[in-house]
Amino acid sequence: MDREALAAIDIGSNAIRLLINYVEKFKKETEFKKAAFIRVPIRLGEDVFTSGNIGEEKLEKLTQAMKAFSHLMKTYNVVDYRACATSAMREAGNGKDAVKNIARKTGIYIEIISGIEEAKTIYAGEGLSEVYNKDKPYLYIDVGGGSTEIIVYHNHSIAESMSFPLGTVRIISGAADPEQFKKMKKWLKSVKDQYSPQAIIGSGGNINKIFKMLNKKDREIIRLSELNSLYKKLSDMTYEERVEKLGLNIYRADVIIPALKIFTMAGNECGIGEYIVPKVGLSDGIIRQLYAKQIDKGKFNQPVNI
Repeated sequence: MDREALAAIDIGSNAIRLLINYVEKFKKETEFKKAAFIRVPIRLGEDVFTSGNIGEEKLEKLTQAMKAFSHLMKTYNVVDYRACATSAMREAGNGKDAVKNIARKTGIYIEIISGIEEAKTIYAGEGLSEVYNKDKPYLYIDVGGGSTEIIVYHNHSIAESMSFPLGTVRIISGAADPEQFKKMKKWLKSVKDQYSPQAIIGSGGNINKIFKMLNKKDREIIRLSELNSLYKKLSDMTYEERVEKLGLNIYRADVIIPALKIFTMAGNECGIGEYIVPKVGLSDGIIRQLYAKQIDKGKFNQPVNI
């Protein structure tokens, strides 16, 4: 058996995440085992979407988190990693300078990736093939803090992909352009007319939380009617009630509302009644890409399809 540790760092608009996976290569199969997962709700988007830059306080928190991640990766003997920054860092006026300073202070090099690359990397995360029928068309939707990535899967491949500057932190910060909602609706209607997607595959922390709130079991489908009902229920509650009565985390109780708005809007616009939640994200996609890179370098003896 060959075994190596790979790490993915996802620097989002709402939170930053470190995922460390052990990749174990046996004669007949490869297993990906989660060794560590850390999530820090720094919310870079709160600064960027209102002022255009990342403030000093959040930059310091981000730098300290990267130092901690660096130590953890060394502790787990990580052989390769990739750190990707998304919407907030893309739009921050001081984003490129921040990346340079963090690299100098922590040794971690951060890539600022486009919305389309983000969507395709998320889609690279394994686990999807176990929950959907490749012969049917689907919408893959990831709702982040700064943007929403949507992929149309049709005829065994990616037919279209779009990134909209509509994320949960951007929306609650009052920085979302209403015209973008109109643009998204128009695009979703064209997708419905051209591809007739049968279900929505949802990813992101909010849809994972919604899955738990609805008491769903592994691989169980969420109905649009359930999402519509939950959206109304939570929207009628105050932030404090969502925290105190439902026990939602203080960093989840606000962003879950715009996430529900986007997911329900997509289902209603496309006439899709089913949602599949495979619980994969950008970090999972990064790990798979790193594994493919290791195969190319000859680190594992027998490559598998991913």
